[in-house]
Amino acid sequence: MKTTLITGIGELVTGDASLGDGSALGIVRDAALVIEGERIAWVGAEGAAPAADARVDAAGRAVVPGFVDSHTHLVFAGERSAEFAARMAGEPYTGGGIMTTVAATRAASADELRTHTRRLADETLLLGTTTVEIKSGYGLTVADELKLLEVAAEFTPETTFLGAHVVPAEYVDDRAAFVALVTGEMLEVCAPLARWIDVFCDTGGFDEDETRAVLSAGVAAGLMPRLHGNQLEHGPGVRLAVEFSAASIDHCAYLTREDIDALRGSGVVATLLPGADFSTRGPYPDARALLDAGVRVALATDCNPGSSYVTSMPLVIALAVREMGMTPAEALLAATAGGAAALRRDDIGRLTPGAAADIVLLDAPNHIHLAYRPAGRVVAEVWRRGVRVRAAR
Repeated sequence: MKTTLITGIGELVTGDASLGDGSALGIVRDAALVIEGERIAWVGAEGAAPAADARVDAAGRAVVPGFVDSHTHLVFAGERSAEFAARMAGEPYTGGGIMTTVAATRAASADELRTHTRRLADETLLLGTTTVEIKSGYGLTVADELKLLEVAAEFTPETTFLGAHVVPAEYVDDRAAFVALVTGEMLEVCAPLARWIDVFCDTGGFDEDETRAVLSAGVAAGLMPRLHGNQLEHGPGVRLAVEFSAASIDHCAYLTREDIDALRGSGVVATLLPGADFSTRGPYPDARALLDAGVRVALATDCNPGSSYVTSMPLVIALAVREMGMTPAEALLAATAGGAAALRRDDIGRLTPGAAADIVLLDAPNHIHLAYRPAGRVVAEVWRRGVRVRAAR
């Protein structure tokens, strides 16, 4: 199997605290790494690097793990720029615009959705995201949810069934019937194409009993739970996430002290989505309180056409540092190893022997530039599964 040696790494972020400087990022300076096939075979000081079939010079650049975006809604049609302009003029975000996207998505063909998703997926990749989760949720009929998951599965194994996104207009007077559809025929058809089950448990979405019913059905069907919650107000999201041992509770803008205490030691990752808070002028989560309490934190884009049309994990890292009290090191760890934890993966989000060779070379001497230059072209080169997909300029 072909091996490639990358030398000249000014700062290598391994994500393993047992390596390098002993920090959480596991930084090795004046480093090198070896790729063998799709995996990392070796990391360490350049002077100790083994021979390889090919050699690439990083020219002093920093190297970090590929970003893990554990919360996106990439499969959709249409756009909602008018809604964004209205919010910037003072209208509050309520989640009601989701049905605008549902209508456009239902009207789109699978080929149209595939083309649009490919454009967004390519964009995220060029910005350093090497693993992405994709949800359904803009179909809300059996056929349309299936269509979305079929497209999503072409781009990632991390697919999420989000039939319980909102209650569509045709069921607004009979919510129980829609929950029965989601937990019955829709789940039966969609489960084979999904790894995860998700619910929007918040204002304009689903209440505690409805959420519990959907998650219970999903788990019984073999799907693993995750949850949207506590974005728009205080609610039962965290409590339900802990009850179901969910991989992640996402948004977390409104948390009580009891919520934070419940998350501590629960194994549930708090996935923070500052792109949504930026785009809706909502309150940012208190990342500092979560981290100081020992809660595992992830960062993700929440890419969607209504509340966070964001594909850039570097922007998310910058927002987390500038608006949520995270250090650059904490934000990078949350965008890599944290995202991996939110997907219950141990083969991504780090650059250690045996891990996936998902590598980002920065046009910078260190990782701090991801937050320091929030509008800069910091990502110089991207490798996914050992293949260079974007070469340095």
